[in-house]
Amino acid sequence: MHGDVSVDELRLSEELTGAGATAASADIAEYALWLGDDALILAQQLGAWISRAPELEEDVALGNIALDLLGHARSFLHYAGTYDDRSEDDLAYFRDEPEFRSAWIVEQPNGDFAQTIARQFVVSSYMFELHSALRASTDETLSAIAEKALKEVDYHRDHAVQWVLRLAGGTDESRRRMIRALGDVWPYVEELFRDEPLIDRLSDAAVRPSALRAGFDTVVDTVFAEAELTAPSVAASSAGGRRGAHATPMGHLLAEMQVLARRHPGASW
Repeated sequence: MHGDVSVDELRLSEELTGAGATAASADIAEYALWLGDDALILAQQLGAWISRAPELEEDVALGNIALDLLGHARSFLHYAGTYDDRSEDDLAYFRDEPEFRSAWIVEQPNGDFAQTIARQFVVSSYMFELHSALRASTDETLSAIAEKALKEVDYHRDHAVQWVLRLAGGTDESRRRMIRALGDVWPYVEELFRDEPLIDRLSDAAVRPSALRAGFDTVVDTVFAEAELTAPSVAASSAGGRRGAHATPMGHLLAEMQVLARRHPGASW
């Protein structure tokens, strides 16, 4: 998972989980997989826009956001791997689909640019609330990763908000596509805020997802009011990514992401 990310991003969890540090428990490792897999899969998705974005500046912006998320994934997966001595590469490339814990929304296809922005708006708004709250975790490693990630997620959210406003307030066609895209991603919102039994076991080490919904809704309501949009009225999906049940596109995404490492295990470049 080596990418052109900052030295701070690469070394954070290694420093926190180095000699003398406490390894993650089974439940903490599972929770770190939740967070790391969301970031990893979304980074993979955004990376597909490189050289395909609608303008050069946006090509660079989406690439940088993908690299930020890859850094977050490395930190969380490194920490998760301290439980059973697996590396971040082991967790990224050599787990099968049912072992991943990503939410369905990050697994949805990029679609057109509006579709990607709608997904990014939801996920970055959720991640901002998540990392803001996770800074208070009683687990020092999770808290430190969240503190570092929050600064970048703040930018990710602002970037998505500006594009929602721009597309909704642009041409008739851009507005139509934005409205359609929001309707397509909205069934997957609820899973992000669903409390699972793991959260009860972790207590103050984790963030209760349902507690993040109010802050998320405030941001959404503010942006939608400015853009003259309304939240889609759609049924929630049967998403079960936190339990290893994934959306159809996930298998194709993992095949593309993992093929090189699996064909040439142990290779370096």
